[in-house]
Amino acid sequence: MSEGGKPSGVEGYKAVLRDVLDRRPSGIRQRLATALGTNRSFISQITNPAYPVPIPAQHVNTILEICHPSPAEREAFLQAYERAHPGRIDPQTTGRLRLITLQVPDLLSDAKNRAVDALVADFAARLARFVEDLDPPPR
Repeated sequence: MSEGGKPSGVEGYKAVLRDVLDRRPSGIRQRLATALGTNRSFISQITNPAYPVPIPAQHVNTILEICHPSPAEREAFLQAYERAHPGRIDPQTTGRLRLITLQVPDLLSDAKNRAVDALVADFAARLARFVEDLDPPPR
């Protein structure tokens, strides 16, 4: 804990996320697990301040998109995340996402399916950055 009794480090942003999730309908943790290509036990670990498991930077956008925190909660989460992991996420990349559904073959292996999911997500992020760099939005 930091001064003033506020959680610090990983514990800080997990506390914000836990509070957001506790006010969401049942099933939100399963939706997160599905969106991240993980299981519910991983969601329990990354949303419980008692566990030191950090939230991987590549999951931050998806978590924010699925959980729909208020603007104040979103800001509190991102500030706490930045304090815990300086420079790990680019504030310009924490914007809104849109969902595209893609069907891929089931490789009959959780590990292989997670690897394909990660590759597709990485490809989509790189493609979006490439296209944005071609024609940056007006300022």
